[in-house]
Amino acid sequence: MSQLTISAPRSILHSVRRAAIEPASPIDPAPDAPTLVRSTQRGHNRLGLGKADRRGWLVGPALLLIYWAAGSATDFIDPRILPAPWTTVHTAIGLIADGRLPANLLVSLVRVVEGVAIGTVVGVVLALIAGLSLVGGYIFDSLMQLKRAIPVLAVIPFFILWFGIGEVMKESIIVLAVVTPVYLQTHNALRGIDLRYVELAETTRLSQWQFLRHIVLPGALPGFLLGFRFAVLWAWLALVVVEQFNATSGIGYMINLAEIYAQTDVMLVGVVTYAVMGAGSEALVRVLEGRLLGWRRTLAA
Repeated sequence: MSQLTISAPRSILHSVRRAAIEPASPIDPAPDAPTLVRSTQRGHNRLGLGKADRRGWLVGPALLLIYWAAGSATDFIDPRILPAPWTTVHTAIGLIADGRLPANLLVSLVRVVEGVAIGTVVGVVLALIAGLSLVGGYIFDSLMQLKRAIPVLAVIPFFILWFGIGEVMKESIIVLAVVTPVYLQTHNALRGIDLRYVELAETTRLSQWQFLRHIVLPGALPGFLLGFRFAVLWAWLALVVVEQFNATSGIGYMINLAEIYAQTDVMLVGVVTYAVMGAGSEALVRVLEGRLLGWRRTLAA
């Protein structure tokens, strides 16, 4: 008798996909359960960090700014070494007005966006191949683990030798910096998918595409977003380095040119621009992570 193949109903697919990304529902505590369990369910976690304030991250930068302003006002900080905050703001306004800062920022932003886009795609594809195939794991995982131990800065001389000192070299270094965290975190998430979900997918006779869509991709999503957050930061760090090599535009070029003329205020504006763009990029990824993984309850939440 031929075996009858039954396609999984949409409700089953939804249950399988939800099971792959959501933890098991908590069991109601007994009347005599510990106080910690009962207080946590009421929203008062006695041993946790408490309710987070969205503006709490401003405390550290505010204290640093106060110290900087106070030191500059009392001449404790030499303006030749570190310009005052008001001097830096005035310089930034002037750079924006004459178009130097926006033009160089646009060049640097394009480099980062292109490097992050290419590196993310390469990292995800390699993670899927290595995570879902034994042969792919033998080939790519060993190479990526080896790459993990090699700093990106160590291969810059080889990239200069291979690609020259133009845009190809700069974006290649950024791609290389992005691939590693995306691959590692996505691959670890794939390897960490519970086998019970795989068995459930086999029981419901999911096709390969359905298995990939409802089990693999949702299960790897938390790891991918974590790796993507690291990748964005590493991309800006790599940009700071590569823009020191024969750059004719970009924030790094503006900093190098200001260094020649001892314009510490312009140099500081460039450094602050790097910091703001890096922190802003990470904040956008955190917002995306919060929306896609809003069901998770963690200590930081």
